[in-house]
Amino acid sequence: MAESLAGVASLADRAQQILHTACQTVGLDHRGAELLRLRSNAVYKLKDPIIVRIATAPTAAERLPAVLAVTRWLDQHGFPAVRPADHIADQPVMCTGVAVTFWDYVPCSDVPSTTSELGRLLRDLHAYPAPPISLRSLDDPLASLRANLRQHPESLTPGERDWLSHRINDLTEQWKQLPFAGPPALVHGDAWIDNLFRHHDGHVVLGDWDSVALGPREWDLIHSYHGQARFGLSQRDVDSFATAYGYDLRTWPGYEALQRIRDLYAVGIHIRNAHGDPFSRQELPRRMRSLIEGTTDRWHMKPT
Repeated sequence: MAESLAGVASLADRAQQILHTACQTVGLDHRGAELLRLRSNAVYKLKDPIIVRIATAPTAAERLPAVLAVTRWLDQHGFPAVRPADHIADQPVMCTGVAVTFWDYVPCSDVPSTTSELGRLLRDLHAYPAPPISLRSLDDPLASLRANLRQHPESLTPGERDWLSHRINDLTEQWKQLPFAGPPALVHGDAWIDNLFRHHDGHVVLGDWDSVALGPREWDLIHSYHGQARFGLSQRDVDSFATAYGYDLRTWPGYEALQRIRDLYAVGIHIRNAHGDPFSRQELPRRMRSLIEGTTDRWHMKPT
């Protein structure tokens, strides 16, 4: 099993070490690399420019070959997805058990992407046939949370662990009863507005395909509605998303249950990273408190 980045004292320090080693392995210069994100992946931009993604999840090495294959397949079929840097052979590159991938850099405009654009891209994505690639089935979205709780119990108090364990079991049963419409589709798996990048020529590109799967379309849609509940998207943002997609998930009978599942899912990354990342240590108690108390407090995506 791959080693988790979060298994050391400092997530950022460990990521920097792996960046150095991975770049040496493929003949790239890591000097002056810019850290763009440190969450479910450590993401760096090299001067070349190339994007380097260092996986924090222990299961990444198993999933990433399919991620690379799907994004290549989508690019061949004209879908605006980020592209692997294919002049770097034999990805993912393994460094002391951690999986590293290299991607073409998207030179971004200052004009933000919109939820309307995200809705249209997801509508197009969900109309694609299943690609000729072995993909995981999204039949248990809380599986990763269950694993994080088992592997990192020290991130929570005993009372939080007990509450969360029971809540996972309850919502897993609710997931099994949801009235999903239509057969499984190709889903992005983390279809959040922050993963939509505007190229400087104006078109938008969808990134971060680590959670790609075959599963219910509703899972891709719920992220934007959850964004209004927790991360500051406006009513207008969500209405625009629904209009662009051509369907409003709020009319679906499973909507409230799926919101609860998505809400719970969102603590997993912070359980995994809490002892190696100061932001996760701060954010995890906030999220757990609001879940246990049933409040709709605003959550943070990055340090404030």
